[in-house]
Amino acid sequence: MDFEVWPEAIELGRMFAEEGYELALVGGPVRDLLLRRPSHDLDFTTSARPEEFEPILRRFGRDGFWDMGRKFGTLGAMRRRPDGTEVKVEVTTYRSDRYDPDSRKPEVAYGDSLEGDLSRRDFTVNAMALRVPELEFVDPFGGANDLAKGVLRTPVDPRQSFDDDPLRMMRAVRFVAQLGFRIAPETAEAICAMVDRIEIVSAERVRDELTKLLLSDRPRAGIEALVESGLADIVFPEIPALQLQIDEHHRHKDMFEHTMIVLDRAVALETDDDGPVPRPDLTLRLAAIMHDIGKPKTRRFEPGGKVSFHHHDAVGAKLTRKRLKALRFDHHIVQDVSELVNLHLRFHGYVDEPWTDSAVRRYVKDAGHLYERLNRLTRADTTTQNRRKAAIFAHAMDEMEERVRELKKKEDFDAIRPDLDGNEIMELLGLEPGPAVGQAYRHMLEYRLDHGPVEHDEAVAELKRWHAAQQGGAAA
Repeated sequence: MDFEVWPEAIELGRMFAEEGYELALVGGPVRDLLLRRPSHDLDFTTSARPEEFEPILRRFGRDGFWDMGRKFGTLGAMRRRPDGTEVKVEVTTYRSDRYDPDSRKPEVAYGDSLEGDLSRRDFTVNAMALRVPELEFVDPFGGANDLAKGVLRTPVDPRQSFDDDPLRMMRAVRFVAQLGFRIAPETAEAICAMVDRIEIVSAERVRDELTKLLLSDRPRAGIEALVESGLADIVFPEIPALQLQIDEHHRHKDMFEHTMIVLDRAVALETDDDGPVPRPDLTLRLAAIMHDIGKPKTRRFEPGGKVSFHHHDAVGAKLTRKRLKALRFDHHIVQDVSELVNLHLRFHGYVDEPWTDSAVRRYVKDAGHLYERLNRLTRADTTTQNRRKAAIFAHAMDEMEERVRELKKKEDFDAIRPDLDGNEIMELLGLEPGPAVGQAYRHMLEYRLDHGPVEHDEAVAELKRWHAAQQGGAAA
């Protein structure tokens, strides 16, 4: 076959051969070789046991060695090329695992052949190997043919494969997104029949597969496959719930289809590494697929044939927080995505009546570090087919963003604070620390947002005016 193999792989193969052991490059690196895709993490399998090949790997890995996977027969090493590129290798003894039906964790059993090891892998496109150093290509299950056709198939009966390790079902839909492949009919049927098995997989492992799917080049295809397979009904039920039944009068859109369009548009609005939202951005993509998940719970049929979704932004934010927590996403991801969902309708009032500078400041202040993502989510969410409406909306967003740029030349939006701090407020009003100081501080923050930065004397006068009014109200 016509491909150039990593010199490190050939070198390691020679080192194993000199000790009388077999070594083969397997899985993703072999697949990526055939696809001409770059890869710096190399996976190998060997006839040697870990205690036998550990000395070899330590000699090879002059820049690093690890053994966290020792109980699974896996050791790893790393070396740096002269250009600074890191090449990481992991070597695993041939496996012939047995699975507990109530757990996806295998009972590790060593195998005695490369072909047997390949039979336990997830898909045929990952069940190919390249013996090193002799460069013999091994493909007992037709993986190269499936790779050429763009098909995902299991090396053994798919029901047995998914029963052994249900996470492979999530990997199937992830590969749809990452590689642009389709799932073979018999494999797809097995997934649909066995979706309940995914419940034994930890939330963290499901989250990791979902994250890889969303960060791929084709996240929409992956989400659609997740829904079509039935997996989403268990791991992310809010997404298929968007497939609202369209009534006979077609009074509202299919929210799932709308959401997929928003996802595509949001991905297209990401920037390069030098821009404010470098691609791929997990926060923006999660917000795109979740921005309308509050609609099914808030749908109401109104007089005159209209359909409303009042407060779906707030309801959606709560559902988003709950789902992302259940999937064990990091706290900052949970907070940021739910806040984007909560704010995604905020700009729409600007289109009808341009905001005052005060309202613009509040929008930027409330969005905080999510400002650029919020604007992109808002633009992506405008999927109207009415060109006039679309043009008006785009113009309004452009105008608002320009106003923000002009205001930022005059003041630091990222550090908007009242013109008087807490100590000054206490000194001017003769207050001790307590709730009254907080009330005064919040009033001065609102004043700052309404009027922009003001002279110190003006701020003092406003504070005293407000305090006198509060005292008068209390006396009354």
